[in-house]
Amino acid sequence: MTTETAVKKRFKPYQLSIAFGVGIGTFTLISGIVPQLTGWKSTSLIHREVFGGIPTALVVAFYTVIPMMLIWGSLRFADRVRNWERGAPDKRKTTPKNVKRRLADYRSGVYMRTLLRDSAAGLMHSMIYFGFLVLLGVTTVLEIDHQMPEALKFLHGDVYRGYALVGDVAGVVFTAGVVWAILRRYVQRPYRIRIKTKPEHALILGVLLAIGVTGFGAEMFRIAQGQAAGVNLDHEKWSVVGYPLAQLVNGASASTLTTWHQGWWVAHVLTFIVFLAILPITMLRHMFTSPLNMYLKDRERPKGAMKAMPNLTETSLESFGVNVIEEFTWKQLLDLDACTMCGRCTSVCPAHATGKPLDPREIVLKSGEVMAATASHAPGGKVSAPLSADSEIKINANSLFERITAEEIWSCTSCKACDEICPVNIEILDKILDMRRYLSLMESNFPAQLGNAYRAMENQGNPWGMSQTDRGEWAKDLDVEILDPGAPLTSEYLYWVGCAGSFDDKNKKVTQSMAKLLKRAGIDVAILGPSEMCTGDSARRSGNEYLFQMLAMPNVEMLNTMGVRKIITQCPHCFNTLKNEYPQLGGNYEVIHHSQLLEDLIEAGTLDVSNASLEERITYHDSCYLGRHNDVYVAPRKVVGSIKGIEIVEMPRNGTNGMCCGAGGARMWMEEDIGTKVNDERAREAIATGATRIATACPFCYIMLDDGVKGAGKDESEIKVGDIAIHLLDAIENGERAIANQNAPLAAANVVASTTSFS
Repeated sequence: MTTETAVKKRFKPYQLSIAFGVGIGTFTLISGIVPQLTGWKSTSLIHREVFGGIPTALVVAFYTVIPMMLIWGSLRFADRVRNWERGAPDKRKTTPKNVKRRLADYRSGVYMRTLLRDSAAGLMHSMIYFGFLVLLGVTTVLEIDHQMPEALKFLHGDVYRGYALVGDVAGVVFTAGVVWAILRRYVQRPYRIRIKTKPEHALILGVLLAIGVTGFGAEMFRIAQGQAAGVNLDHEKWSVVGYPLAQLVNGASASTLTTWHQGWWVAHVLTFIVFLAILPITMLRHMFTSPLNMYLKDRERPKGAMKAMPNLTETSLESFGVNVIEEFTWKQLLDLDACTMCGRCTSVCPAHATGKPLDPREIVLKSGEVMAATASHAPGGKVSAPLSADSEIKINANSLFERITAEEIWSCTSCKACDEICPVNIEILDKILDMRRYLSLMESNFPAQLGNAYRAMENQGNPWGMSQTDRGEWAKDLDVEILDPGAPLTSEYLYWVGCAGSFDDKNKKVTQSMAKLLKRAGIDVAILGPSEMCTGDSARRSGNEYLFQMLAMPNVEMLNTMGVRKIITQCPHCFNTLKNEYPQLGGNYEVIHHSQLLEDLIEAGTLDVSNASLEERITYHDSCYLGRHNDVYVAPRKVVGSIKGIEIVEMPRNGTNGMCCGAGGARMWMEEDIGTKVNDERAREAIATGATRIATACPFCYIMLDDGVKGAGKDESEIKVGDIAIHLLDAIENGERAIANQNAPLAAANVVASTTSFS
């Protein structure tokens, strides 16, 4: 056995938690013993005597109880870490390649950049967080100075004055932040907070408020007691809160003030002990778990890719997807304890907003409840749930479906809004898709309409159920090369049209418009026609990995045989699958979305848009799979922005906050029979902008928004929905007509003049 192997077997993460707690506890205990042995004291008149006016018995109790609580807390936290260790492996190692990204993700989280997307909530949380950290630092600095010999003590004179000022300002910021949090939760009561407020929130906020208030109370009476004893404490004026408060009570006797000081000091210490007691067993644990989760955000697979699975026709695995807690990875289990219960995911979920059973936060909480209730290694066989649950909820097994229903899982549109807005980088969508894999592959528990799409993909190679021989029909009147099966690609690009662009009547117009634009730009492309099969996105996002592989593997083999290197696609779902997931199967290509290509062609001047014009108002709808899954937000807007005469207006929810059309995650093939239709909700938002055109960059979005607009009673003469390629081609042709009309009278006059000269 090598030394490295021995170390790996000897030390486990939960043991590091215990070692850390024992180390801090031991250090705290020693820091209480050393000053008693050395007797080192500062001779400066401008300093603070540690434990001044506090009886020895209370000091001994302090240095006994606090270390015990630190060790106890580390044991309880270790129980949680052991829960994470139940999970499957996940490659999250820090390497020279990812260390900068990891540190950037960590800084982004701890600097509150993600929280500050909601400026009010972010500022409030920052006040509590940074105020607490500074107060912790102030206490630590005082304790370090306490251990120093007289010659090395530094907390005196101007240093002490600055120290006192920083401590009081931090205390004000911290306490004000806590008061703001209380008012927000119990007076303002935003929906996402109101629906999950529990008694433990009152306990946590009460303890934090008590820490701030008792700290100022102890300081107030410490200063007043010193003044009553005749000590010159003018330097304490730098305690900008404690000193003025002390003047309110400095008429009392020294003995009375001493008693009050000791009482407030004891109250302050007791609230801190309660804080240590609830830290590992309530949602306060996110002080440790959330920063850790932020640091571990970076992963090997692309943002838009699902986890790879082995070849299902060859694997020896007997279960697929996730049913029990142990089938999640350890990182996914850490996620469950990193959740802050803020509800931001709830607030942006299109399914939840339109009355569907899904609430992303509930997926995290319910999974956490199952994990917590089945912790056989912990005392009593369980640990505390991520958030206190109702007493009548009983969990009898480690199956996630003890708490989560299939209806919740199938309501998801896979828009990734929950992941994008999460301030602590919890990967919620992965969990939903993993559970879909189990429902689909192991239980055949999926909506009936989805079964129709499955059969169509399996038998016809596309979810529309159309004949493959019709794939190239859209190009019959256009000069587009259709490759024979297996023929080498001689064009620069392969144009991957996709199922919607080939079979759907609306999206055939997109394909034809794009082909005309490419011809104008002199771009040489070819299409596969009948040889092109569905990429398998809908199959994979609905959990049917077997069908995905059945479609994807022949596609990869064909593309590799043909020597394909560059692919254009107008469908973000095809774009994401070809670019991010086909590499898992050996297909590595340079994939570009048509919005990106059009942007490049326009900027290079290859596609002439100098006369493109439309005197209309236009709004752009972000595709989830182009935007949140692949971070393409600017390109389609630049394409639309290249059109002269248009007024561009954004919907309230746009960019990273854009609302889904409702078709992602294979929802395109399922009926919406609960609540409002997602596409109707989004269409109303688009109509409210007053736009006469709605631009999309995804075939599903085009279909859903067009249906939604028509369902709202608006026909094409009022609002035209179309892909950016349609709008751009309309603008170019409109500009050409305008020029032709301008030149027509002049041309007629020339004809007349010519005729006259010959007569």
